[in-house]
Amino acid sequence: MPSSSAESATAPTDRRSRTPHRRVLRVFVPALLIIGWLVAASIGGPYFGKVDEVSSNEATSYLPASADSTQVQQRLPDFLGGDTIPAIVVFVSDADVDQQQLGELQQVTKNLGDVPGVDSVSPAVPSKDGKAAEAFVAVDADADVESVVSQLRDQLRAQAPAAVTVHVTGPAGFTADLTEAFAGIDGLLLGVALAAVLIILVIVYRSLLLPLLVLITSMFALCTALLTVWWLAKAGVLVLTGQTQGILFILVIGAATDYSLLYTARYREELRRHRDKSAATWAALRAAREPIIASAGTVIAGLLCLLLSDLNSNKSLGPVAAIGIGFALLAALTLLPAALFALGRVAFWPRTPRYAAHAIDASAVDTGLYARIAALIGRRARLLWIVITVLLLAAATGLSQLHADGVAQSELVTGPSDARDGQNALSQHFPGGSGSPVYIIVKQQDLQRAADIAAGLDGIASVSVTSADAPGGSAPVTADGITPVRGKTPAPTVKDGDVLLQATLKPAPDSAEAEQVVINLRDQLGDLGIVGGATATAVDTNATAIHDRNVIIPVVLVVIMLILMLLLRSVIAPVLLIITTVLSLAATLGISALVFNHILDLPGADPSVPLYGFVFLVALGVDYNIFLMTRVREESLELGTRAGIAKGLAITGGVITSAGLVLAATFAALAVIPILFLLQLAFIVAFGVLLDTFVVRTLLLPAIAHDLGHRIWWPSRLASESSRTGRRTESKELANP
Repeated sequence: MPSSSAESATAPTDRRSRTPHRRVLRVFVPALLIIGWLVAASIGGPYFGKVDEVSSNEATSYLPASADSTQVQQRLPDFLGGDTIPAIVVFVSDADVDQQQLGELQQVTKNLGDVPGVDSVSPAVPSKDGKAAEAFVAVDADADVESVVSQLRDQLRAQAPAAVTVHVTGPAGFTADLTEAFAGIDGLLLGVALAAVLIILVIVYRSLLLPLLVLITSMFALCTALLTVWWLAKAGVLVLTGQTQGILFILVIGAATDYSLLYTARYREELRRHRDKSAATWAALRAAREPIIASAGTVIAGLLCLLLSDLNSNKSLGPVAAIGIGFALLAALTLLPAALFALGRVAFWPRTPRYAAHAIDASAVDTGLYARIAALIGRRARLLWIVITVLLLAAATGLSQLHADGVAQSELVTGPSDARDGQNALSQHFPGGSGSPVYIIVKQQDLQRAADIAAGLDGIASVSVTSADAPGGSAPVTADGITPVRGKTPAPTVKDGDVLLQATLKPAPDSAEAEQVVINLRDQLGDLGIVGGATATAVDTNATAIHDRNVIIPVVLVVIMLILMLLLRSVIAPVLLIITTVLSLAATLGISALVFNHILDLPGADPSVPLYGFVFLVALGVDYNIFLMTRVREESLELGTRAGIAKGLAITGGVITSAGLVLAATFAALAVIPILFLLQLAFIVAFGVLLDTFVVRTLLLPAIAHDLGHRIWWPSRLASESSRTGRRTESKELANP
């Protein structure tokens, strides 16, 4: 007893002595988090203007890692004497190009050698119809290709005769146009995305301060993610392209905002339940962290599955975007709670949440739009999910019209393109493949045999062999052998016993006809040699993208299914979530195909478009289902499954819809960048998110879950517990109508 009395006497003193320490920690920890994020964002912010130092939009950034075209690309410097990217200058005149005008063009072409980054320039060669001329410019691959091509175009327009139209096309020209199209990522894309998010947040919160806190959270996450990705790209660990950069920006802003919306909604609830903001903060973190972490985990897992890709552009996106999601998760669970804790209820002004015990109970969610939807589902669950499923299946039939088998390089830029105009002009006056040859590496002893096979194919205009002794670096090869120059036969350049043949295509190098020629050439050559070049790269890229799509999609489904099973402690619920999400994706792609073909009149789609659409829609679509079903599971423990579905939908409906609108708006912002791939991805993800938000998550999933009842939680104990709880709830409702 004395001992107990002594403990009793000292206990208040101990509690009083500990209170100041707790208060210090409550102030110190949030302040430390805010300062840490502020420092990281301050360091990372300036890197927005330095991304071009470590990013690349050249075709080699997208090459399949193990394809023949990649092997040829790696060996070209051995034969051509340097790593260069060809640019083709096309001069076009309405009248015939006479000798005087050709002499002027020769001088203009010669002057191009003074442009920094130009390795060599060929003389201008007139076309057979006499209305055009072409010259080949080798651009140093280590130079800023966009800058070099821009200088070439400026100089040509200033010096060319007034009656002549000039274009710069070829691989260097298309690379420059692609880089210019991506130039708006740092400014225009980011500005449009942030403006759209801010407008939605102001409407959702009807508050002045809270939208700014959420946007700051998103931007700090993006700045820190960009800082990390920049240095990894600098070290060569990651490959960063304009396409990957744009998706990173949008994904981080959208995901961080979504996670912030979920946390702020739960924090508002807890402020009504708890008088003390510290208690509300911890309660909100305990409740929100599981669904937020699970949601981020599904997205990260889906993105990392892209590492299984053999296509460099796909493989690079996985870790880059996963890093972005990781920082979005950290910011939403550290920076935002710290900032809201510091501000307390003031952050929600003028809609300040007031303390009221048991503010969120069954009676508090009997009104409102989502409460009425929940009531409708309770009355017509089976009819609703059957009708919606039939409609989604009907929409999915449009999948057969999705032409995702590749598009010409000239179609990648949806805005004006000098390279595309030049390619069209080139095809009218020269063999379409001029300046973009098909490269064939064969053994020296097989040179003639391979040249005869290539020359015998329809679609190939001529064949030459690389030779340092020949004018222009290559000598024509006919059935009689290498054509002599000034009475002497040039010796081919030999490296490790191999020689390099160059075949000029008749059709444009980025056309379907040219790709078929390359496929036929490979079939005829067999093991005689390997084929590369721009056209072969397109063939390999499309084939690899289709292979990646068929491999990665099943893996993503299995990985996300396992995560959901661990989260929901169930088998039936995860299967249901995956089925409804895939059905939503199929309907989205079907409708997208109709829009692309009959409204936007697009030329087709890259094979990676369905893969990216799948990864983002399945991973992000499951996010909203996780937000809903984790709350439903929580409520089912107290009310039973069917009542838990009604309450979970009523409580989370508004915040999840807001999150869907934010994500759709951010992805829609990708459409401001004039790149075909991003335009199509923007539509697919934005439309798919809206479909999932307003139809699948609001109606279809709750209706099926209501129809299944407690069986949805099988085989966990919740199935039987919620069944008993549901019967008790129904009995109380009958006793107290």
